[in-house]
Amino acid sequence: MEKPSIDAPQEPAPVDLVVRDITVGEGAEAVAGGYVKVHYLGVDFESGEEFDSSWDRGEAAEFPLAGLIEGWQEGIPGMKVGGRRELIIPPVKAYGPAGGGHPLSGRTLIFVIDLLDAR
Repeated sequence: MEKPSIDAPQEPAPVDLVVRDITVGEGAEAVAGGYVKVHYLGVDFESGEEFDSSWDRGEAAEFPLAGLIEGWQEGIPGMKVGGRRELIIPPVKAYGPAGGGHPLSGRTLIFVIDLLDAR
């Protein structure tokens, strides 16, 4: 699949995690605490500004879900390989409140994730 584009939403940021399947996959299912290989794009909800993209690096990312932000830990399980999912993650499930020391603290984040492999 090609790199997605995300437009800055017009509505207020949600207070809880929003999970929306863009494409439902048919392969292996991601499980809580498992390993995933993904392509992803991350943008700031408010500005629509991109802050991270595995597509731009030219290679997929692979990691254990347990080491990721809470929004990914909750939003990826149940997704199947071949699928594309959008997650809108409030600060409490991302990098914490503003002033938390991370450049994205206090931000609501939008990720579009393509699941390439799950185990």
